Amino acid sequence: ILLVNLLIMATSGLNLTPSNSKDTLIQDGWFGENETLWPGQKFSIQVDEVLLNGRSEFQDILVFRSKTYGHVLVLDGVIQLTERDEFAYQEMITHLPLFAHPNPKKVLIIGGGDGGVLREVVKHPSVTTVHMCEIDRQVVEVGKKYFRETLSTAFDDPKVTLIFDDAAKYLLQESNLNQYDVIICDSSDPVGPAETLFQPQFFQSMYNALAPGGIVCTQGECQWLHLDLIANVLGYVRNIFPVVTYAYSTVPTYPSGQIGFVIASNDKSITPSEPTRAPLEEMNLRYYTSPIHRASFVLPAFASKKLNL
Repeated sequence: ILLVNLLIMATSGLNLTPSNSKDTLIQDGWFGENETLWPGQKFSIQVDEVLLNGRSEFQDILVFRSKTYGHVLVLDGVIQLTERDEFAYQEMITHLPLFAHPNPKKVLIIGGGDGGVLREVVKHPSVTTVHMCEIDRQVVEVGKKYFRETLSTAFDDPKVTLIFDDAAKYLLQESNLNQYDVIICDSSDPVGPAETLFQPQFFQSMYNALAPGGIVCTQGECQWLHLDLIANVLGYVRNIFPVVTYAYSTVPTYPSGQIGFVIASNDKSITPSEPTRAPLEEMNLRYYTSPIHRASFVLPAFASKKLNL
């Protein structure tokens, strides 16, 4: 496997150091997730073949072909996506803010190196400019190699500019003030390279980068596991944005089968839960619909009470 990995990296732009994390994460043919952020439970997927295992400058990367969920991307022991259910996340984190905005033209994607959010953003005819700021170039290279036909399909779109940088630093550049109609923060969990993306200073930077009437949508963890964290984040985001709310999607291979989104706007007239347009047939969406858009903001009683929504 090591020889195969080295040959792949030599021919595809991949530049990873060797890793043996697969030996810990895969036992008896089953991958078991690192449960640091959700102690007491672990999700497993049956493995057909390990395709890649290595370390970038920022994180451990594992790609394997599963028995029933297609190719699977794992970062630092945590599932980032599977080909079987990824659209339930990619479509919702993208289309909730883009359809809530009446005319999005300039979009910033933070993270999202696998290309799934980018794939969805470029489906919107009104969007003319997409900047994508990803800290880890190797995640993009992995996407191009192993998810080229499913997620990493839009990197060559002429509207797209790739920026390999720390998003927290990128947003501080004066040229980015009041620039973006929509900012989508497709971050991993708040540990490692994504930790700064959950801090108040980062939300302030996103606020400053929004054009008038702009909308931010960030990955917002799971109601069943991280409700205190979500409440804390919403608390300080409310001190920055006049409009703040929370929605969620169901994704079987994410912790407890659920992932949420923190959605905020700098314009009091924006109602994030109300789509301003219907999706086009040619978008070929598999999860998002206008009724799903509205319904995703309806939270169960325990979460609604905790989050004051």
